[in-house]
Amino acid sequence: MKENELKGKVAVVTGSSRGIGRGIAVGLGEKGATVYITGRSKGNGPLTIDETAKMVNEAGGVGVPVSVDLGDDEQIMRLYQQIESDHGRLDIHVNNAFKIPNPPVWGGKFWEHPIQVWDDQVGIGLRAAYIASVHATKLMMTSTDSLKFIVNISSSGSERYALSASYGIAKMGTDRLTRDFAVEGKEDGLCVIGLWPSQVLTEFIIESIEKGDIELDEENSETPLYTGRVIAKLATDEQRFERNGQVLTTAELAVHYDIKDERGKQPKGKRNPTLFREII
Repeated sequence: MKENELKGKVAVVTGSSRGIGRGIAVGLGEKGATVYITGRSKGNGPLTIDETAKMVNEAGGVGVPVSVDLGDDEQIMRLYQQIESDHGRLDIHVNNAFKIPNPPVWGGKFWEHPIQVWDDQVGIGLRAAYIASVHATKLMMTSTDSLKFIVNISSSGSERYALSASYGIAKMGTDRLTRDFAVEGKEDGLCVIGLWPSQVLTEFIIESIEKGDIELDEENSETPLYTGRVIAKLATDEQRFERNGQVLTTAELAVHYDIKDERGKQPKGKRNPTLFREII
């Protein structure tokens, strides 16, 4: 993939102060995109939207940090109003934000969990993705040359038990958004693809490994940037519309496009048995 293939293109990555969202923002930045980085963590700390913006700039793009609480519809709307005012266009929109309950919910029984767990995961992980996509798509439709590309970050937890009932419902709904958005947007040129990363070494996962909460083969795990590079390649692939409405894995697309992470590796994707349990 050539450098600066996304120069002049404008992207939004929700929940990009850390983790997979940060990797996606940097991956788009590597190709010269202007990336709006959203989250609630501002300032000079390592896990902030400002730090991600610096990393996007260093990668060759333009990082624009915007503090947004995705639980507030008005703040979501204002984000896209700002983008319209700044650029008058939007090309790529990535629904990545997903709130991990504090303390984290690792399995257990749904009736033992605080009700807030539902609002965290279905509210931020699913409802906010819908609201943001509405505003994003309206802005995309104002430009005849927009890429009109939406990516929804999900996981195989949409098809098998993982973490909690609320997590699975949020991910299942996210995959349904992908399929139904694709149907409704097809005649207008909207392309929507769902993506499942696998065993990603986010800050949260690394901390959980260090605490002994989970076990993971770090050598064969994906990095956040791996997903970012896959999305950047999809955005520049003129044949991406052939995948419209599909839910795919980062690993299979990386193999298809021959993409490697920053370590020069190409993890093939594995299910983490610590997080997933078979239904008996």
